[in-house]
Order: sequence, then structure tokens, then C-alpha cells
Amino acid sequence: MQLKTWESDLNKMAGTIVLEKIKSTEKIVRQIEIDNVLVFVVDRSVTKQDVKEEIQNLFDVKVAKVRTHTLKNKKIAYVKLKQEFPAVDLATKLGMM
Repeated sequence: MQLKTWESDLNKMAGTIVLEKIKSTEKIVRQIEIDNVLVFVVDRSVTKQDVKEEIQNLFDVKVAKVRTHTLKNKKIAYVKLKQEFPAVDLATKLGMM
């Protein structure tokens, strides 16, 4: 039953225009656990508000803050979730942990 839930969340993300992929490294896993932050690679033309709305609609969570960092052709969005929505739970659901 949980596998179907994970697949449906990943399929939801695959159909979005804003989110391209989830980024996962050791440093990011530490941010997930300590700071309640998820990291996504997004389209360079989207705004912070677009990312916030997309995350809230796709995963039924509340976003506290979005920070972005632009590298060459990519934009990386650091999405901090509100305390009542643990990022560890969402990362596990998405298969990152």
C-alpha cells in the first residue's frame, strides 16, 4: 500500500513544470534531518512563489521559506517546511532516505 503512495507522489512530480528533480547528497540529507529542508532542481525561469505553491499542492505540506541558488543553467531551490511537516517523512516517501 505504501509503495503505491510513493509511486503516486513521484508520478505527480513527474508531471510538473516547475520541479525537475530532487537533489540528494550527504550534506542535503543532513539538512533534511536538522533544518527540515528539501532541495530541488527547478527550471531557471520559475519564481520562489511558483516553487512554494507547487510543493504545497503536490505534497500537501506547508512551506515556511524558499531560498534559491542559480548555477550556470540550473536553479536550485532550498525549501524549508514548517515544523508540523517533517522533511524526513517526505524524503522517505520520495525514496531519498
